Amino acid sequence: MFDPATTALLRAVLDEVCESVSRSETGARTHVASKILEAATRGDKSPDHLKQVGREALSQAPTMWR
Repeated sequence: MFDPATTALLRAVLDEVCESVSRSETGARTHVASKILEAATRGDKSPDHLKQVGREALSQAPTMWR
């Protein structure tokens, strides 16, 4: 589990990365969220790097998710 500040950071990064993705497209958002969580679990808490990880995940998501 993450502390409240880290949880808020992860949520903000997800929202920023997925700002052009409809909230109803849960597959794409879940894919991006899982990659961001993986990075954070490894200890990466840099907002810029987490955004980069999220953008890469979004660009690699199957086209049906975008």
